[in-house]
Amino acid sequence: MILKGSQRAGAKALADHLMNDRDNDHVNCLELRGFLSEHLHGALSEAHAISKATFCKQYMFSLSLNPPQDHVATEQEFLEAADRAEKALGLEGQPRAIVVHEKEGRRHAHAVWSRIDAETITAINLPHFKNKLRDLSRDLFLDHGWQLPDGLATYGNKSPLNFTLDEWQQAKRQGLDPREIKQAFQQAWKRCDSQIGFKNALEERGYFLARGDRRGFVALDADGKVYSIAKWAALKTKDVNAKLGSPDSLPSVDETRSIIRSKVTDQMRGYINDIKDRQRSDLDPLRDKLRDMNTAHRAERQKLKTGQEQRWLVETKVRSDRLNKGLRGLFDRLTGKANSIRRQNEFEAQKFAKRDQDQRDFMVVEQMKERRLLQREFIKLRRSQAEERRLLASKIRQSLNPPKTSPQTVKRRGRDLGFSR
Repeated sequence: MILKGSQRAGAKALADHLMNDRDNDHVNCLELRGFLSEHLHGALSEAHAISKATFCKQYMFSLSLNPPQDHVATEQEFLEAADRAEKALGLEGQPRAIVVHEKEGRRHAHAVWSRIDAETITAINLPHFKNKLRDLSRDLFLDHGWQLPDGLATYGNKSPLNFTLDEWQQAKRQGLDPREIKQAFQQAWKRCDSQIGFKNALEERGYFLARGDRRGFVALDADGKVYSIAKWAALKTKDVNAKLGSPDSLPSVDETRSIIRSKVTDQMRGYINDIKDRQRSDLDPLRDKLRDMNTAHRAERQKLKTGQEQRWLVETKVRSDRLNKGLRGLFDRLTGKANSIRRQNEFEAQKFAKRDQDQRDFMVVEQMKERRLLQREFIKLRRSQAEERRLLASKIRQSLNPPKTSPQTVKRRGRDLGFSR
């Protein structure tokens, strides 16, 4: 699994994000350990409350656990990975929460620990945690027989299409996949060797190079939204400046917006909006299918959960009834029979808990098969829409920068039409 962690604060914001069932098909709080509360919001509020006795600002450690795209991880695999992570980081025994998310046919998990040691009332130091998580990620891939991604195999090149939360949210507001935007910037960067070349390559993709107020080079789309070149091209600012030079000759952001508004006619803007509206409406039937599928899947999971809880109560009563009370119970304790019964009960409890876990995992795997089939339809439609947007960006560029006609071309066209001087 790919493990990415960070020290952080913001208990309520993190709990809201982890329990967000609007952007996820399914959300399951798999484990709450070491907290009094039975709900995630209350549990993380406890971590915040105890941190008040210290000077620690980032009192939680948040970890995402991402298995390979083609693998549906089980609950046990997430639990074991979290156990190994907390051992590697020195967080053993700390209060912990694990939440499992399912989205777009993939399943991943988030684990959160309190960094505050309740006995010493101090924050646990986490030196070199990124290197430790990198090494553990590599071990998990090898232990499961998964193919190592390039970033782990070489301890270097991470995927150039990785994106931050800010980048994801900006692209989401635009209704685009952030990977599509990153590819546009990165491909334009690879094709150019100068500022003018980069400017032209960006315009072919519907973006316009400008001088930013603080960030040096930025780009604007046809709607006037601003993108940092360094961030979206996954580059260092010094590398951008080395290739592009000074941005002083470029128009400012406000000037570029004015240029775009003056050149993009009302008719063209209406055409752009029509395409956006149509693409959104084209997704509606698939979204309806997804909503109905999620409703049915949640009902199936709730039915299984209710049935397992009822069965667990019956089985717990059977185990409890094996222990005699009164004088017979005292005699069993003296003879050691009571200990034998307790060991049997513990063995059965673990066995039945594993049975219930396997049943939940089996249902998830079967439902994920249905979800992935639907996701293929989403991917196919989004690819065709991305190609349509690419062609639209090319047409916008042509309309904003019409080719200049040379005098020789004018003369030739005149001769073709029968005129001569």
